[in-house]
Amino acid sequence: MRWITQTIAVMALNLRTIPARLGSSSVAVVGIAGVVVVFVSVLSIAAGFAGAMRSSGSESRALIMRTGADSEMTSGFGGAEVDVIKQAPGIRRDGQTALAAAELYVILDLQRKGDPDSSSNVPLRGIEPVSMRLRDEVSLVAGRMLEFGTNEVIVGQGASRQFADTGVGDTIRSGKNVWNVVGIFEADGGVAESEVWGDARTLQGAYQRGNSYQTVLARLETTASFDTFKNWLTSNPQVNVQIRRESEYYAGQSQQMTTLIQTIGYGIAFLMGIGAIFGAILTMYTAVASRSREIATLRALGFNTWSVVISVLGESLALGALGGTIGGLAAYVGFNGYQASTMNWQTFSQVAFAFRVTPELLITGLVYSLAMGLLGGLLPAIRAARLPISSALREL
Repeated sequence: MRWITQTIAVMALNLRTIPARLGSSSVAVVGIAGVVVVFVSVLSIAAGFAGAMRSSGSESRALIMRTGADSEMTSGFGGAEVDVIKQAPGIRRDGQTALAAAELYVILDLQRKGDPDSSSNVPLRGIEPVSMRLRDEVSLVAGRMLEFGTNEVIVGQGASRQFADTGVGDTIRSGKNVWNVVGIFEADGGVAESEVWGDARTLQGAYQRGNSYQTVLARLETTASFDTFKNWLTSNPQVNVQIRRESEYYAGQSQQMTTLIQTIGYGIAFLMGIGAIFGAILTMYTAVASRSREIATLRALGFNTWSVVISVLGESLALGALGGTIGGLAAYVGFNGYQASTMNWQTFSQVAFAFRVTPELLITGLVYSLAMGLLGGLLPAIRAARLPISSALREL
């Protein structure tokens, strides 16, 4: 108990004297805060991208692609195969209508807003009338639904924020094709908000696709119907397909990009963290040097050596916690919800998403800041413990 009391007393003394060393302490706090801002903001890109992908998929929907295809872009079916797929058991039906839609997937080259010299690939999805009934998360936020059999399109609000000529009443021109924008839709922040939707039959004629499609999206009777649906199709010699739950497909689509961004984020944080640790070391060395007589006096009075070590580490951890808190708050205020877009290398098209500074990222940033504070205070704490009492007292 005496050792604990001594440790608390010395630590309280250290913390109370921080304002007297405000200049040197600020160096450590600002350095650590800067690392946390960069660390959390970079990882929030990965969290936002993965979140947009995850919110796009549903356990109750199945995505059917040709065997061997790794994305919608590389898949393909003929109309006869689509008819067979829609007959499979396990698909939910509304009367005689199977809740399954054959969809087409092509690419538009659109200019970014405010930058006429920059353009990006934006998905143009050909849908069927039943497509909207498959996706409960999709709803119009402006304008109206497109009329099938025409060149009307609706645009996801993520794409509408990022690209020119995508507002209600605008006209999208792509080669010889002209698409009239009549509505804007949202999809709970999912990847569909990065797309433009039009009539699949109209797209077939415009892009000379004949009676072909990329994928079929089907709503299952229940989530447990997946195996029945999959087994019937994969054993049917009339079709050559692979079936995945939609949620699994989009989770796989996000993995490559998320891993890349996280690797970059941790790499940057590690390199910047080294600088922040040196800043903390210098700060704590300064603190120990300015209080060498106090430390020697305490030890001469019988205070435990470990009490001095822990008190120095406690001060360093406090500075790390302060820097981590400031950095986390700055990252949240500055980046949470920030709208951006990036390339999905699986489909070679842009995905619009919002940065997500999640509680998990804030906790990770705080833990990293504490680690930097601990490493920054370790060597100065050892120096304080080894400080010769006699030589330090001679300076009195």
